[in-house]
Amino acid sequence: MVSVLFVCLGNICRSPTAEGVFRSMCHRQGVGADLQIDSAGTAAWHVGKRPDARAVAAAARHGIDLSPLRARQVTPQDFSGFDYILAMDEDNLADLRAMRPANALARVELFLSHALGQSLCDVPDPYYGGDDGFEHVIELTREASAGFLTHLIARGKIAAHRR
Repeated sequence: MVSVLFVCLGNICRSPTAEGVFRSMCHRQGVGADLQIDSAGTAAWHVGKRPDARAVAAAARHGIDLSPLRARQVTPQDFSGFDYILAMDEDNLADLRAMRPANALARVELFLSHALGQSLCDVPDPYYGGDDGFEHVIELTREASAGFLTHLIARGKIAAHRR
Protein backbone atom coordinates (compact mmCIF):
# COMPACT_ATOMS: atom_id res chain seq x y z
CA MET A 1 0.00 0.00 0.00
CA VAL A 2 1.26 3.48 -0.91
CA SER A 3 0.58 6.31 1.54
CA VAL A 4 0.25 9.97 0.59
CA LEU A 5 -0.08 13.05 2.79
CA PHE A 6 -1.09 16.39 1.24
CA VAL A 7 0.06 19.45 3.19
CA CYS A 8 -0.79 23.15 3.22
CA LEU A 9 -0.67 25.74 6.00
CA GLY A 10 -3.97 25.30 7.88
CA ASN A 11 -5.42 22.12 6.33
CA ILE A 12 -8.78 23.71 5.57
CA CYS A 13 -8.49 24.74 1.89
CA ARG A 14 -5.81 23.36 -0.40
CA SER A 15 -4.67 20.12 1.22
CA PRO A 16 -8.16 18.76 1.98
CA THR A 17 -9.14 19.65 -1.58
CA ALA A 18 -6.09 17.78 -2.89
CA GLU A 19 -6.95 14.83 -0.65
CA GLY A 20 -10.52 14.74 -1.93
CA VAL A 21 -9.61 15.19 -5.59
CA PHE A 22 -6.88 12.56 -5.48
CA ARG A 23 -9.03 10.09 -3.52
CA SER A 24 -11.89 10.55 -6.00
CA MET A 25 -9.58 10.08 -8.98
CA CYS A 26 -8.06 6.94 -7.49
CA HIS A 27 -11.47 5.42 -6.79
CA ARG A 28 -12.64 6.19 -10.33
CA GLN A 29 -9.50 4.44 -11.64
CA GLY A 30 -10.14 1.46 -9.38
CA VAL A 31 -6.92 1.86 -7.36
CA GLY A 32 -8.27 3.54 -4.22
CA ALA A 33 -7.82 0.41 -2.11
CA ASP A 34 -4.08 0.48 -2.86
CA LEU A 35 -3.60 3.87 -1.23
CA GLN A 36 -3.72 5.54 2.17
CA ILE A 37 -4.59 9.20 1.58
CA ASP A 38 -4.64 11.98 4.18
CA SER A 39 -4.00 15.70 4.55
CA ALA A 40 -2.54 17.95 7.24
CA GLY A 41 -1.31 21.47 7.89
CA THR A 42 2.04 22.79 9.04
CA ALA A 43 0.22 25.13 11.46
CA ALA A 44 -2.20 24.16 14.25
CA TRP A 45 -4.69 27.04 13.88
CA HIS A 46 -7.58 24.94 12.59
CA VAL A 47 -7.01 21.52 14.19
CA GLY A 48 -10.32 19.66 14.46
CA LYS A 49 -12.19 22.04 12.15
CA ARG A 50 -13.96 21.16 8.94
CA PRO A 51 -12.60 22.36 5.60
CA ASP A 52 -13.51 25.91 4.60
CA ALA A 53 -17.13 26.05 3.42
CA ARG A 54 -16.00 27.47 0.07
CA ALA A 55 -13.66 24.53 -0.46
CA VAL A 56 -16.45 22.11 0.44
CA ALA A 57 -18.82 23.86 -2.00
CA ALA A 58 -16.28 23.91 -4.85
CA ALA A 59 -15.50 20.23 -4.36
CA ALA A 60 -19.20 19.35 -4.18
CA ARG A 61 -19.75 21.02 -7.56
CA HIS A 62 -17.32 18.41 -8.89
CA GLY A 63 -18.90 15.48 -7.07
CA ILE A 64 -16.32 15.36 -4.27
CA ASP A 65 -17.36 15.28 -0.60
CA LEU A 66 -14.94 17.00 1.78
CA SER A 67 -17.41 17.26 4.66
CA PRO A 68 -16.07 14.27 6.67
CA LEU A 69 -12.52 15.69 6.75
CA ARG A 70 -11.09 17.44 9.82
CA ALA A 71 -7.95 19.54 10.01
CA ARG A 72 -4.89 18.19 11.74
CA GLN A 73 -1.28 19.25 12.06
CA VAL A 74 1.70 17.42 10.59
CA THR A 75 3.49 15.26 13.18
CA PRO A 76 7.03 13.86 13.24
CA GLN A 77 5.47 10.39 12.83
CA ASP A 78 4.04 11.41 9.45
CA PHE A 79 7.57 11.38 8.02
CA SER A 80 7.87 7.66 8.70
CA GLY A 81 4.18 6.81 8.29
CA PHE A 82 3.80 8.15 4.74
CA ASP A 83 5.66 7.32 1.56
CA TYR A 84 4.99 10.73 0.02
CA ILE A 85 4.37 14.10 1.64
CA LEU A 86 3.22 16.57 -1.01
CA ALA A 87 3.37 20.28 -0.18
CA MET A 88 1.01 22.77 -1.76
CA ASP A 89 3.65 25.53 -1.92
CA GLU A 90 7.32 26.39 -1.44
CA ASP A 91 6.76 27.86 2.06
CA ASN A 92 5.14 24.69 3.36
CA LEU A 93 7.79 22.61 1.61
CA ALA A 94 10.48 24.56 3.49
CA ASP A 95 8.59 24.09 6.77
CA LEU A 96 8.28 20.35 6.13
CA ARG A 97 11.96 20.03 5.35
CA ALA A 98 12.81 21.93 8.55
CA MET A 99 10.65 19.66 10.73
CA ARG A 100 11.65 16.44 8.97
CA PRO A 101 13.34 14.00 11.38
CA ALA A 102 16.81 12.76 10.40
CA ASN A 103 15.57 9.19 9.92
CA ALA A 104 12.56 10.17 7.79
CA LEU A 105 11.57 7.82 5.00
CA ALA A 106 8.94 9.92 3.24
CA ARG A 107 9.65 11.70 -0.03
CA VAL A 108 8.84 15.37 0.56
CA GLU A 109 8.12 17.36 -2.59
CA LEU A 110 5.89 19.95 -4.24
CA PHE A 111 2.55 18.55 -5.36
CA LEU A 112 2.46 20.66 -8.54
CA SER A 113 5.76 19.14 -9.66
CA HIS A 114 3.53 16.28 -10.85
CA ALA A 115 1.26 18.50 -12.97
CA LEU A 116 2.49 17.96 -16.49
CA GLY A 117 2.82 21.18 -18.46
CA GLN A 118 2.01 23.36 -15.46
CA SER A 119 4.19 26.45 -15.09
CA LEU A 120 3.12 27.18 -11.50
CA CYS A 121 5.10 25.73 -8.59
CA ASP A 122 2.60 26.63 -5.88
CA VAL A 123 -1.10 25.92 -5.47
CA PRO A 124 -2.25 29.46 -4.55
CA ASP A 125 -3.97 29.85 -1.19
CA PRO A 126 -7.59 30.83 -1.93
CA TYR A 127 -8.48 31.66 1.69
CA TYR A 128 -8.57 35.47 1.35
CA GLY A 129 -10.07 35.51 -2.13
CA GLY A 130 -13.35 34.65 -3.79
CA ASP A 131 -14.96 31.46 -5.01
CA ASP A 132 -12.94 31.49 -8.24
CA GLY A 133 -9.78 30.80 -6.22
CA PHE A 134 -11.31 27.59 -4.87
CA GLU A 135 -12.24 26.51 -8.41
CA HIS A 136 -8.65 27.19 -9.47
CA VAL A 137 -7.43 24.94 -6.64
CA ILE A 138 -9.72 22.18 -7.94
CA GLU A 139 -8.26 22.55 -11.45
CA LEU A 140 -4.65 22.54 -10.25
CA THR A 141 -5.14 19.60 -7.90
CA ARG A 142 -6.80 17.63 -10.70
CA GLU A 143 -3.80 18.21 -12.97
CA ALA A 144 -1.31 17.31 -10.25
CA SER A 145 -3.37 14.30 -9.11
CA ALA A 146 -3.46 12.91 -12.64
CA GLY A 147 0.30 13.35 -12.98
CA PHE A 148 1.01 11.87 -9.56
CA LEU A 149 -1.23 8.86 -10.22
CA THR A 150 0.57 8.33 -13.54
CA HIS A 151 3.88 8.57 -11.65
CA LEU A 152 2.80 5.90 -9.14
CA ILE A 153 1.61 3.55 -11.90
CA ALA A 154 4.74 4.10 -14.03
CA ARG A 155 6.97 3.31 -11.04
CA GLY A 156 5.03 0.12 -10.29
CA LYS A 157 3.83 1.43 -6.92
CA ILE A 158 0.24 0.58 -7.85
CA ALA A 159 -1.32 -1.40 -10.67
CA ALA A 160 -3.26 0.47 -13.34
CA HIS A 161 -7.03 0.18 -13.79
CA ARG A 162 -7.83 -2.77 -11.52
CA ARG A 163 -11.61 -2.45 -11.61
